[in-house]
Amino acid sequence: MVKSIVIAGVGGQGTLLASKILATAAGARGLFVRTSETIGMAQRGGSVSSHLRIDAREASPIIPGAHGDILLGFELAEAVRMIPKLKAGAKCVVNTDRIIPTNVALGRGVYLGDEYLALLKDRYPEAVFIEGAPLALAAGDIRTLNIVILGAAVGASMLPFSEEEIRAAVKACVKPKLLAMNERAFELGLKASGVRW
Repeated sequence: MVKSIVIAGVGGQGTLLASKILATAAGARGLFVRTSETIGMAQRGGSVSSHLRIDAREASPIIPGAHGDILLGFELAEAVRMIPKLKAGAKCVVNTDRIIPTNVALGRGVYLGDEYLALLKDRYPEAVFIEGAPLALAAGDIRTLNIVILGAAVGASMLPFSEEEIRAAVKACVKPKLLAMNERAFELGLKASGVRW
């Protein structure tokens, strides 16, 4: 079961914790897993991506072009940025909320949100798109967005792990005082996964 998973977002969205949760699920099953993170200006909302290579002992921790099996996109533009990493038939779960980069806010760039969404829908017609921020806020904190996305990916059967395995990994990786809130986020993501655009 060689699976290459790309997680793409911006600083503060919890991409690294999501990567840790998936790696924990893989480890609990006894699978070999490699992880790698690329962190840009993360403290300022810059690009952050995580790569997971599951059950691939001879593979690099960095996913090469056209080798990604799964994309978890925490932000629309960052999801599009990862398209070159994906196989033609990759499974995708993408948060459609938009985080406007600083250069765009300063009038030095353009954020083509509608075009980004149309491109993803065209390339990956089976992808799941959700508005994650309202669900994370409903769970109790915007910082649970990562768990919402994981829940949606599980609900859409897009991960190589069962619901029980991901729930156990969340419990292992999240502070006990934050567990109930994150479990709510997971449930909301799970339910949202049934909505196809």
